[in-house]
Amino acid sequence: MTLWHKLRPYSMVAPAIIIFSLFFIYPIFYMLYLSLFDWNFVSPTKTFVGIQNFVDLLTEPEFRQVLSNTTIYTVLTVALTTGLSLLLALWLNRGNVFYGIVQGAIFSPHIISLVSISLLWTWLMDPEYGLLNWVIGLFGFGKLQWLSHPSTSLISLVIVAVWKGIGYNTLVFIAGLQSIPADIYEAASLDRSRPWTTFTKLILPMLSPTIFFLVIINMIGSFQVFETIAIMTQGGPVNSTNTLVYYIYQYGFRFFKIGYASAAGVILLVIVGILTIVYFKLLSNRVHYR
Repeated sequence: MTLWHKLRPYSMVAPAIIIFSLFFIYPIFYMLYLSLFDWNFVSPTKTFVGIQNFVDLLTEPEFRQVLSNTTIYTVLTVALTTGLSLLLALWLNRGNVFYGIVQGAIFSPHIISLVSISLLWTWLMDPEYGLLNWVIGLFGFGKLQWLSHPSTSLISLVIVAVWKGIGYNTLVFIAGLQSIPADIYEAASLDRSRPWTTFTKLILPMLSPTIFFLVIINMIGSFQVFETIAIMTQGGPVNSTNTLVYYIYQYGFRFFKIGYASAAGVILLVIVGILTIVYFKLLSNRVHYR
C-alpha cells in the first residue's frame, strides 16, 4: 500500500476537521484564555487577573439570579415541550387528511424566524392592545402584564419557546411512533392490555431513544436562548428574564468586559457539559434500541 493510499482517508476528512477546529475548537480555547484577563475589547493590552473573573461572577448576586432564571426556563421549557409534544403525537398519529393538515399547522412555527415570532408575541402580549388580554377579558379576567411584571415575564418567554418548538418535537415523536412495529400493538390487543398499560409498558420504552434525543437538544437549546430575550424583554423587568447567553452578550458587547463575559461563557460550557454527561450516564442504560 502506497503512502497516498494511507493518507487518502485523512485527506478526505481534513477539510471538515479544519473547519470544525477553526470555528468550534479554537473559539473555546480562546474563550478560556480571555477569561483569565481583564480586557475592554478596545485596548491593545490585556491585564492578567487569573481566576478573579470567576470569583467575581460566583459572588455576584445578579449572576446567581441569572443562573436561577436559566434553570427555571430550561426545566419548564424542556418539560412542557416534550410532554405536550408527546400528547399531540399520540393524537395525530393517524393517516387521516385532517390530521395531516393539523400536523402541518403545528409544525409551521418551527420554520418561522425566531425574530418574527418574538415580534409577533410582543404584540400578542401587549398589556393594553394585545390579543391575549382581549381573549382572557372575554372570560372576565383582568389584564395581565405579560412581559412587564417579574412574576409573569419569564413564564411568558417559556410560552413562546414551547409554541415555537412543539411542532418539531411532535413530528419527531410521530416518526418514532410510526417506527414501532404493528405486531406489538396486535400482541397487546390479543392480551387485552389496557391503554395505559400499553402506553407505559410498550410505547414509552420503544420511544425512549426519541425522548432521549429530544430532551438533550431541547435542554441545550434552552440554555442558549437569546433572540426572544433580546427582542421581548432585554433581560427585564428587574433582571427577571436575564439568562446566561444574554448576560454574556451584555457584559461582552455592551459593557465591554470581555474577560468577565468569557468567564461566564466558560461556566455555561461547563454547566451544559456536566448536565449532558450526567444525563447520558443516568439514562442511557434505560434507552431501548431495537
